[in-house]
Order: sequence, then structure tokens, then C-alpha cells
Amino acid sequence: MPDRIRLIHDGPHDGPTNMARDEALLKCVGAGQSPPTLRLYRWAPPTISLGYFQPYAAYEALEPPAGRLPVVRRQTGGGAILHDQELTYAIVLPIGHRLAHGATKLYEVAHDAVIHALADAGMATWRGCRSDDSTPGRGPFFCFARRHCLDVLAGKEKLAGSAQRRTRRAVLQHGSIVFERRYDQQPAAAIGEYVNLDGDRFAELWTRSLEAIGDLLFEPGACTPEELGRADTLRAKYADPAWTRRR
Repeated sequence: MPDRIRLIHDGPHDGPTNMARDEALLKCVGAGQSPPTLRLYRWAPPTISLGYFQPYAAYEALEPPAGRLPVVRRQTGGGAILHDQELTYAIVLPIGHRLAHGATKLYEVAHDAVIHALADAGMATWRGCRSDDSTPGRGPFFCFARRHCLDVLAGKEKLAGSAQRRTRRAVLQHGSIVFERRYDQQPAAAIGEYVNLDGDRFAELWTRSLEAIGDLLFEPGACTPEELGRADTLRAKYADPAWTRRR
């Protein structure tokens, strides 16, 4: 039988709200208070999210216009992302879930689903199959300028990458798909440069592919009052410059 996953279509929200909601899900799923969940959302206004281990000084050195955007720090690792005309996903699973086993299984399933979804839309993409030597403190500032062997590429440009946060009880995986680029500093392949596909249609294709590849069944849902209450409390942390500048 396929594993049932709650599917939440959420947003757009600002950076602190988005990150607080994802952490609330991580805590609630880990505590067994919430089911495994896939949350799809957008950002308003455009925002830069720093990876958990990235130094804040790298954002301070960023030239305008991107350097004037709001900034928030994620719970997940990896490089910074300029969130604008895109779709972000957060999948949260209990640590014992079969897709959470091992370091790469969830990456592989999510990214293979991206490749299959875009193939259905007439766009050819592939796994990069090669990693660079980027670390939290070394390498390009933006995630989409870094390379990991599991990344999804369109030609030589990175189209999709993901990052995780693991606790003893749950795993949170983030990823972004860019549809249009308004900032020259945004080093990402944009789907709109290849095929006519908006975020809603991509979400439909991707979740269908994810169901098939991951042997999952998505059930529409929404954040619970308890999750929203936790998120409201956590939002103060993500809006606090002390959190954003902590590294």
C-alpha cells in the first residue's frame, strides 16, 4: 500500500513565516502529532534564504539589487537561494520512514520526480552526476551555482537542488524550482526559458510523479491550529537579526 502523505498548498508568505511553518512541521511530525507532510509554497516579497551554516558576511558582500532583498536563515544546509518567481517544497517525514533511510534516498526520489515531471511537459533534464568541493564556508554564495551529483540540470545549468535538516525524530528536506528570473544575480535554470509551464501545473505534474516513484499517496490538507500556533511563536526567532547573523 502507498504511504499516505498530507499535501499542503500554502503561501505566499514572507521569509520568517515560511521558515517558522517548516520548523513547526518538523517538530510536530517528529513528535508524532502530525502526519508526514509535503508543503508547497511561495515567497512574498522576494527573499534570500541563507543555508544554516552560511556566514552572514557573504550576504553583506552581495551587490544590489539582490543585496537589498530581505534575508532569512533556514534550518537546512546548503547555499543561499534567491526566492522569487518559483515554487518551494518542504517534505517532512518521521526519521523511521523508508524514504528517510540513508543520506540520499529522499534526494533521489524528489529529483527523479522533477526529471519525470518535466519530461511530461516536454523538457529534457538530467542528473548532474558530479559534485564540486563546496562547503558551508567555501564555494559560490548561491546554491544554484554549486554542484552536487544528485542535482537536476538543464543543459549545464542547475535546475533543482535540495538540502536537509535531520533531527533524532524527523527529517525536513527543502528544494526550489525557478520559473522565471528577474535578477541577473540568480544563477538558476528557469523553466520558463525552456517550456511554457507555470507553478500550479508543475506542482500537479511533480506530485503525480513523486507518488509513482516514491510509492506515495498525497491527501490534500492544511496546517492544523497547533502547527500554526507553533509557527506563530517560532516566527519571532526567524525575524530576529540575532538568528540571521548568528554565523
